Amino acid sequence: MKQVVQNYKSGELAVLDVPVPGCKPGGVLVRSAYSLISTGTELMKVSEAGMSMLGKARSRPDQVAKVMQSVATNGLPATYRKVMGKLDSYTPLGYSLCGVVEQVGAGIDDVKVGDLVACAGNEHALHAELNWVPKNLYTPVPDGLAPRHAAFGTVGSIAMQGVRQGEPQLGEVALVIGLGLIGQLVVQLLTASGVRVVGADPDPARCELAARLGAVACGDPASAAVETAVAELTDGHGVDQVYLAAGGGSNQPVELAARLCRDRGRVVDIGKCRLDLPWNAYYEKELDVRFSRSYGPGRYDPEYELEGRDYPIGYVRWTERRNLACFLDLVARGRVDVEPLVSHVADFADAVETYRRLKDGDLKAVAVLFRYPDQPAEERTADGETEAAPSVAVPAVRRGAGAPAPARSVNSSVRLAFVGAGNYATSMLLPHLTPRDGVELATVVTTTALSAANAQRKFGFGEATTDLDAVLDDKTIDAVFVVTRHSSHAELTRRALLAGKAVFVEKPLALTEDELASVLAAVEESGNDRLQVGFNRRFAPLLTEAKERFGARTGPASLRYLVNAGRLQHGSWYLQQGTEGSRFAGEGGHFIDTASWLLEADPVSVYAVATAGNDDVQIVLRYPDGSTATISYVTTGAPGFPKETLDLVADGRVLRLDDFVRASVHDRKRWVSSRLPKARDKGQNAELAAFVKAVRTGGPMPVPLESLAATTAATLAVRTALASGTPVTLERSR
Repeated sequence: MKQVVQNYKSGELAVLDVPVPGCKPGGVLVRSAYSLISTGTELMKVSEAGMSMLGKARSRPDQVAKVMQSVATNGLPATYRKVMGKLDSYTPLGYSLCGVVEQVGAGIDDVKVGDLVACAGNEHALHAELNWVPKNLYTPVPDGLAPRHAAFGTVGSIAMQGVRQGEPQLGEVALVIGLGLIGQLVVQLLTASGVRVVGADPDPARCELAARLGAVACGDPASAAVETAVAELTDGHGVDQVYLAAGGGSNQPVELAARLCRDRGRVVDIGKCRLDLPWNAYYEKELDVRFSRSYGPGRYDPEYELEGRDYPIGYVRWTERRNLACFLDLVARGRVDVEPLVSHVADFADAVETYRRLKDGDLKAVAVLFRYPDQPAEERTADGETEAAPSVAVPAVRRGAGAPAPARSVNSSVRLAFVGAGNYATSMLLPHLTPRDGVELATVVTTTALSAANAQRKFGFGEATTDLDAVLDDKTIDAVFVVTRHSSHAELTRRALLAGKAVFVEKPLALTEDELASVLAAVEESGNDRLQVGFNRRFAPLLTEAKERFGARTGPASLRYLVNAGRLQHGSWYLQQGTEGSRFAGEGGHFIDTASWLLEADPVSVYAVATAGNDDVQIVLRYPDGSTATISYVTTGAPGFPKETLDLVADGRVLRLDDFVRASVHDRKRWVSSRLPKARDKGQNAELAAFVKAVRTGGPMPVPLESLAATTAATLAVRTALASGTPVTLERSR
């Protein structure tokens, strides 16, 4: 079998072939599915191994003291041979994993072959294909919990033990210094306990991540922001607890803890930071300094860990194993979310390169997982049976027996109603409709009377109201525009379709698979398929001309789409992910639709990887003819860089689009758009013209409903792909 090892003398990292461990009594043999790299503890070991001998000695004065004692007892030659022999040996890495039980040792009756278990221990949960794990260092994984999430069990137990040492109470305020992997988990555990949390870390991305995961305030410990937040939350008294989850040689965390902790507060050391306690500061407040020892009671006790002797629950409520089980339960019930912490998933075969990238800083990560053979294609369930790679159904479009859309006189006006009159409606849609011949803006519906009145005054609506039912019941209204917040799109669209209206809904059409199914069910029930989603890029004049110049393809294509989305302003409702979906769920359909239109097909699979600490996501779409589209949706780019750039490569040709101001096609002859337009035209005007024409004439809608459903399903599949870490198949329902 394969195992990751390191030579502490030379610093060499390797994946070695080693014998399979035997299945001894009192434990189980586990085949690894995912193991977690501790970017703190393990990288410290890797970095130390790369030091000179003098550097190693300086970093571990405790070991130097042991060597000196050995010299005094055994003499220099014997001690030298002993030390060099130990240094020049391969040592294992890893201590947190999830896997499947392959063999059960004598005396074990709580799991069986095929069960999914989470495992702990720097001698038993190693980065290896197979591990023997004693009883008190594994626990069954709750039903429904993904193996990649269960692999966080040990690290989660470390964070949990630290929180238990702090003895948090409902309503208290805590400060977490250091927002790495452990710190992020401590933030979530405290939040789940009813504690308000302030985070401190010099990395803005980690601060943003902690804020998303529950911290009420975060900031650089060297700035005044943290002290200000603590003062406001505690009326100037200071926090009840401080959790030191930082590493390094600075004494700043300990000094900050004393400054911001209340009188007789608690300071808990979880990480490995410098602890030169400023005596006056700690004495004057009589601070209670506590240490958290690894995963909990039982750690370093061979009778507990190796012999399986449990502590009576009446005397020791939370042992190592009970902490492990408790953390997995919290993750399974959604009280702790580890998915946003996953920065990278690497194949186990790439372990050495992954450590190198982490050590050199090429890979910035909060948490990194090793995925073992067979995991991309299948994972084990708790029952031990294989489970196919995740898939998302693309609902079939079925049109009921409703009457077809009536043809109208080309001279008659199309009467439109707008539901919603926010910024996008008033800046990107209504300015194109107001001057258009044959269009009558009949009614505007908003939730507040004033916004409806403002839209009526500015754009000349015949009526302004807050009564949606009256609009849907009005037989003279031909089409309804749904331009509200994302969470209401599907329901409003469904109601308008059932009322017999043609519908133009801004993206997204739906935020969940159930919402998408409800819209298509309304089509089947009513027979009304007059639906358009605001995917306007395919109507952009520059892009449509470039596609025509590119011509038909004969072979598969590669498409790259970079979306420099930028950061949102604080307070934007787009940040309300709990109700309005993620940023990509709200906007991503634009880019998937554009790719599918250029490739003239709907995607068959979706793979996605997210960057921890922000909303950046990379999506790879695969198409039936072997074409691929890669969409990089990033929020951390320079604001002066163009928002959208696109390249399509196939058959020796390249199509290039630069943010809808310039396009080119490179072939034997090069075509470049003849002039730069005065403003970016992303296709809204042409899209609205096509929709109004379809409503007036009763002709086909601008985009087939099947394509709208496929694009929406692919957008929703990104969330599934991020959660599973594997490609998601898009299965067409029959």
